[in-house]
Amino acid sequence: MQIIKSIQNRIYEIRGERVMLDRDLSVLYEVETKHLNEAVKRNSKRFPPDFMFQLTKNEFEDLKFQIETLENSDPLKPQIKTIKVHDNSLRSQFATSKRGGTRYMPYAFTEQGIAMLSGILNSEKAINMNIAIMRAFVEIRKILLLQNDFKEQLKQIKERLGEHDVQLNQIYDAMENLLDEKAAERKWNERERIGFRK
Repeated sequence: MQIIKSIQNRIYEIRGERVMLDRDLSVLYEVETKHLNEAVKRNSKRFPPDFMFQLTKNEFEDLKFQIETLENSDPLKPQIKTIKVHDNSLRSQFATSKRGGTRYMPYAFTEQGIAMLSGILNSEKAINMNIAIMRAFVEIRKILLLQNDFKEQLKQIKERLGEHDVQLNQIYDAMENLLDEKAAERKWNERERIGFRK
């Protein structure tokens, strides 16, 4: 279950799709990102645009900002993943060139693209990891369905409360009218009488 949580933390939403980046997949498959992308390029017919796409610079910057925001705002969220480099310093997993920019924009794989990877990365590790990734996507779908169900239930409760508010207001109005009538009746009965008394 821990591996599924780890995978879920590497799933992002970009262009309305839940995707994983080539860099995260290479870490999970224990292959270099370069080798993963080379295998994909050799099998490019298996990866149409709805299975895999390259991030634009803006999408990449937005993604980095989202990760940093999550990292800073929620202590339970995982920190940005880091890798050791030869000079023993730590760098962000997003590879950078000597000029400070990224060497290339990362590739994003949809669930179908990740499933297609299992056909080209045929190691035992890749097969097992693909199974775990598919389970993580299923878990995310279940969570989203539950959230949608909760949202629908909250909406229904709010509607019912709104109806109850209207009914309660009608009851309060009726009670005020009754109290006003009783007060008027009491006043009438307690008035000073004029005329003949027996």
